[in-house]
Amino acid sequence: MKLVVVSGLSGSGKSIALHTLEDLGFYCIDNLPLFLLGTLAEGLESASIPQMTKTAVGIDARNQPERLKEVPQLLGRLRAAQIDAQVLYLEAQPETLIKRFSETRRKHPLTGPHRSLAEAIELERKLLEPMLSQARLRMDTTHLNVHQLRDRVRETFAEHRNPQVAVLIETFGFKHGIPQDADFIFDMRCLPNPHWQPDLRPRTGRDPAVAHFLESSSTVREMREDLFSFFRRWIPRFQADGRSYLTIALGCTGGQHRSVYMGEQLHAHLRAQGHKVLLRHRELP
Repeated sequence: MKLVVVSGLSGSGKSIALHTLEDLGFYCIDNLPLFLLGTLAEGLESASIPQMTKTAVGIDARNQPERLKEVPQLLGRLRAAQIDAQVLYLEAQPETLIKRFSETRRKHPLTGPHRSLAEAIELERKLLEPMLSQARLRMDTTHLNVHQLRDRVRETFAEHRNPQVAVLIETFGFKHGIPQDADFIFDMRCLPNPHWQPDLRPRTGRDPAVAHFLESSSTVREMREDLFSFFRRWIPRFQADGRSYLTIALGCTGGQHRSVYMGEQLHAHLRAQGHKVLLRHRELP
């Protein structure tokens, strides 16, 4: 039996994730009280209901704090009972969450007469720390729209004939913030910067002229080969360990030139190696 616990901060996209899992054939239950999680999983396991062999439940911070602290032990018991229990944890930066609540005019579940929205978000983050500690999959939705989040969830949980680790390569600009859900972060700022070439500045790392400029540097070529070699060796190790996803973040100053070029190169290389790879340039339209 496969059980996915969808948790995280209010406004980060938990409902979208659950709806996407439902489209993938999961039996979904939203806002499940934690004290029912063990009973549900054990009941589904013993009943062997075909349409419920893949179940997803939404659990949020409205549970009692003492119950949330029991999450590690509870999930440990489920896994010991041969239940494939995973936690998908969604989050976003506080400013983004505040903006989302303001735009939708929704009420945060932890706000009150003496607690502001910003305080409620911080309290929720602290309450959910036990859940985050158990999350093998963590998604930062700060820079994701609805469609991009659905794609991420589909790619992570869709079943494939030959299961293998799903790799997401994400390029970004350090000046816009580091992705919080990355497994690996590589800094491209040590490479020659096309930004200082007036004719290249308005272009991106996908442009042949920018690629030619970067490939003329031995430093760029060394970085590229080191990345290729590193992931040729280690992606199969993660896959052999049962890992289902891997997020690689490549950053430069603005996320326009160096990281984009290297992301394109790594994406093409890993696809040629037979890996499932998605490429996302966070700072490009």
